[in-house]
Amino acid sequence: MTNSNVKDSDSIKKIRELIKDIEYAMLTTVDKEGKLHSRPMATNGEVEFDGDVWFFTYANSLKVDEVQRHHEVNVSYAAPNKQSYVSLSGTAELIRDRNKLEELWQPQLKAWFPKELNEPDIALIKVSVEKAEYWDSPSSIVANTIAMVKAVATGETANVGEHEKVQLK
Repeated sequence: MTNSNVKDSDSIKKIRELIKDIEYAMLTTVDKEGKLHSRPMATNGEVEFDGDVWFFTYANSLKVDEVQRHHEVNVSYAAPNKQSYVSLSGTAELIRDRNKLEELWQPQLKAWFPKELNEPDIALIKVSVEKAEYWDSPSSIVANTIAMVKAVATGETANVGEHEKVQLK
């Protein structure tokens, strides 16, 4: 495991590579009772991760209320078929910038926003990532299982891939 304390372009590239093909992330907010609340959010693989994550939303949604009450959020990605997992922690804010909406719009979003950019309440949630953590094991599940069995037999720690903590801000 590596622990980076500076905004590291190689780490940003690695996170970008890990999340780019994952269609849904889990956005976790804090509800009005102070409890964690998660929901799936469609991602946009066309937008390259640069330290910020963007989600389309309706400005009057419960998640926006939660974000405005408590700005700290978590966004998690999982690709079990690739043994890749990413957790991003940061602060979220509501963005209503028309130019940004147009820049990030993708036709598949019409499934949630039938009037497209003409939806009266359409907005973006921007998550400014402060910390990231990822686990990436490019080996197969069988190879990972063998590595874990070997570790148990030898008393050594299993080496089943890459794990890094990254401080972005």
